[in-house]
Amino acid sequence: MSKTSAQYDQAIDQCREIFEKKMMDYGTAWRILRTSSLTDQIYIKAKRIRSIQEKGASKVEEGILSEFIGIVNYSVMALIQLDWGTGEEAKAPQKKVMDRYEHFVSTSKGLMENKNHDYDEAWREMRVSSLTDLILQKLLRIRQIEENDGKTLISEGIDANYMDMLNYAVFALIKLHEAANER
Repeated sequence: MSKTSAQYDQAIDQCREIFEKKMMDYGTAWRILRTSSLTDQIYIKAKRIRSIQEKGASKVEEGILSEFIGIVNYSVMALIQLDWGTGEEAKAPQKKVMDRYEHFVSTSKGLMENKNHDYDEAWREMRVSSLTDLILQKLLRIRQIEENDGKTLISEGIDANYMDMLNYAVFALIKLHEAANER
């Protein structure tokens, strides 16, 4: 389990670095987005990953690694939006945003550790394509919950689905890094 924890932290470090650099370039313009728009952004990334996996190639230079990083970061943005609400102004203090980033990454990692305990790290036996499919399934669930005005009768809420997607994307990053290191 400590191997997974260290690999998780490495993947998050990569995601955080990109998040911070993009925040320096663009500020927090994403604060204007509703969570449904962030859900759609994640959907676009997951659909592109699946398309590349099925076709075996891409025509745009960025590969699936950057798309999984995007899924992690958009999931954190969505969790922040759920917490703060949609910002009428796109500006938010960088330190405050990064504190929330750390909070949601830490919360998601705790969830991952609990589930990893119960499932004996079953994700390690999964294909990256299956992780992609699970992300797409979570997106469809979120869309349905959004259509139900955020209400569920028995199921977990939107936030839990974003955390699961974040964790599935981190698992994919770990598996992709492991595969690259085996070459």
